[in-house]
Amino acid sequence: MPVYEYKALDKKGKNIKGILDATSESQARSKLRTSGQYLVSIRESRSRSGSAGKKVGGIGLFERVKPEEISVMTRQLATLLGAAIPLVQALDSLVDQTRNSALKKVIAQIKESVNEGNTLTQAIGEHPKLFSSIYVNMVRAGEASGSLDVVLEKLADFAEKQEALKGRLRAALIYPIFMAFIGTAILFVLITYIVPNITQVFNEMDKVLPGPTLFLLGLSDFLKRYWWGVLIGAGGTVIAVRWFVEKPYGRNLWDLVKLKSPVIGPVIRKVILARFASTLGSLLGSGVELMTAMKIVRTLVNNTHVGLVIDEAMVQIQKGENMADSLSSSEWFPPMFVQMIAVGEQSGNLEEMLKKVAKAYEREVETAIMGMTSLIEPIMIVAMGAAVGFVVLSILLPIFEMNQMIG
Repeated sequence: MPVYEYKALDKKGKNIKGILDATSESQARSKLRTSGQYLVSIRESRSRSGSAGKKVGGIGLFERVKPEEISVMTRQLATLLGAAIPLVQALDSLVDQTRNSALKKVIAQIKESVNEGNTLTQAIGEHPKLFSSIYVNMVRAGEASGSLDVVLEKLADFAEKQEALKGRLRAALIYPIFMAFIGTAILFVLITYIVPNITQVFNEMDKVLPGPTLFLLGLSDFLKRYWWGVLIGAGGTVIAVRWFVEKPYGRNLWDLVKLKSPVIGPVIRKVILARFASTLGSLLGSGVELMTAMKIVRTLVNNTHVGLVIDEAMVQIQKGENMADSLSSSEWFPPMFVQMIAVGEQSGNLEEMLKKVAKAYEREVETAIMGMTSLIEPIMIVAMGAAVGFVVLSILLPIFEMNQMIG
């Protein structure tokens, strides 16, 4: 049944937007008139076709669906299916419960696709912007095994853990970034506006000023005259770095720097290991075969060096080698990680061992984030103190020399 998006006026003249199912546009108009709404505009909502003829998600340019909204929808669908409610009816209930108009539209399109005879896997596959390859493959495995509700529950748990991990990383970086921005702004105002007023008397002195004072006066004059050039230069640097990182050799170097950097490197390595174990464990536990699961994990790792290790491991696994041995030669997979995978393979319970590994590394990530934050804060305080101290020293040096001359 087609899905229609509409704009209308209610009985009080208030603008409202929504979607509804109808066999035709005329039936949709009739439904709206029956409900007492004055139709302003209506159009059929369809998944847009891509260049290869495949359908892509029907999310507009300015529409947004948050990951947590997908998690809530997934858990609600799992609950409804677990209560033996048919899939189409469950999707119809989700359309009514969902407040986000963009997500509501997508769920309605999924329901329409399922009504046309497609599987849920095929229906959500038409919306790659919202449903990742992990999501699609786990749903496929759930449909094949007849345990879709259980798989959807696992998907919701997995998504919530991943978002929680990202949230902890963002929260840890917000404070240092905010302090760096505020500190830079204060230094800029201090150097360009306050320092010139204080040091104006130095310009009237018929005496050679100390080197730090001359440097500070020159920097102040330069920033006051060419602050726009500094902004353009900073923007150009960011663009150049982004362009460099997008190139294969640039991405390779950038990924290596991230892994080996002294402060954030250990955190990134632990995040990658936690994501690898958690994702692979969830996929295997949902019935996805090992090689397919490894390919999905490879796309999620988002680091060329670790990705190459996974590629080589897949080649070795296809030759008959076990996963632990294929990962053991890499510096990015520590011995404890590899040993726990080996125990899981030997016991025939790899997915459960991967989940235990993921939990262990998630705890290590939390500890590493706390350590990183506690290390960054004093570094920033020392850096800001050094900058302010240099400004104060540059101002006081000529004053000390004047006092010595008077004395």
